[in-house]
Amino acid sequence: MSAPLIGISRDIQKIKEIIKRVAPAGLNVVITGESGVGKEVVAQALYRQSPRSEKPFVKINCAALPETLLESELFGYDRGAFTGAVRRKRGKFELADKGVLLLDELGDMPFPLQAKLLRVLQSGEILPLGSEKEIKIDTWIIATTNQNLEQQITRQQFREDLYYRLNTISIYIPPLRERPEDIPLLIEYYTRRYAEEFASKERLSAETIRELTAYSWPGNVRELQNVLKRILVVGDCDRALDCLKRPVANRMAMTAPVSGTNVYSLFIKNMSTLLKTSVSRENFRPLKEVRKRALDLVEREMISAVLEHTDWNRTHAARKLGISYKTLLYKIEGLNLSPSNRYLNEADEGVSDDEAGTHPLGEAGSSTGGGDGDYRHTELTVGAAFYR
Repeated sequence: MSAPLIGISRDIQKIKEIIKRVAPAGLNVVITGESGVGKEVVAQALYRQSPRSEKPFVKINCAALPETLLESELFGYDRGAFTGAVRRKRGKFELADKGVLLLDELGDMPFPLQAKLLRVLQSGEILPLGSEKEIKIDTWIIATTNQNLEQQITRQQFREDLYYRLNTISIYIPPLRERPEDIPLLIEYYTRRYAEEFASKERLSAETIRELTAYSWPGNVRELQNVLKRILVVGDCDRALDCLKRPVANRMAMTAPVSGTNVYSLFIKNMSTLLKTSVSRENFRPLKEVRKRALDLVEREMISAVLEHTDWNRTHAARKLGISYKTLLYKIEGLNLSPSNRYLNEADEGVSDDEAGTHPLGEAGSSTGGGDGDYRHTELTVGAAFYR
């Protein structure tokens, strides 16, 4: 069962428009993007909206096979072409005649084989191994790659003439971290799909949805799918979410740093999606209540992120946040923050007795009463406010 192209982001809407225009024409397409973004989903969407939708959709992974085997799989072979070839076998091109051939991971195709692919594109004919008779084919080529083909051309790893022959239309799919407004929709779709597929009765809480939406997803949609499967099948939601916070995942996420401007932009997109969802479900809260919870949430997430970035050196964190050390201690206590899998860094450098001071809530650092100053008992999850 192929998945639809899901998303409300501007990028996905633009891709949908390109698909609508290109699919009827059958022009060669190269789809690029990081691993797991959904390149095959876009290829399937092109196929479904084309006049070839009733014909075969054939896929071959150019990175999964050695050169000799990949050649025989693409072009087929005649009986006696090599030892063990006891009968004629049709290749992927022939199987996809009148339909679509998806060349997955095109950038990993061996260089010598690229010349043979180019000849097929130029002539519209294939020559099976061991045969002297060319076969006419009518196949729409769609290719995907996570490689930068232009860089590969410079390194002489990819043929420039093949690139221009294939790259009539180029479709780039941004990583999931650049379109967080699409995440809730993907969660909803795949949760329903996997719940039905695995007969699961597990349900995702608003807090879980919020955490999944806030994650950077270095593995993109494929990683999200795997996490949702684990939650729905195993039912171990806390453990699945904890895995996302491990250092390895954090390091992967750091490979694509986000500027301060983009952080603000991503937050606005995420908040907009939550608000639209809440209004559509007629389950929203009064503006005053939402405003306070939203501010609490932003403050908590910002302080937590800076503390993690500074390895919980509270002096450095306070400077980055532009607040006093004493205020930071107050907020850490009030927001009930604690470092994950490490002890508090008690060796904060350069903290004077005056700067440390007495905790604003008293020597014990405790809070009494239920007023605005009692942060510990304030529900900070915007998602919960909207989805309850």
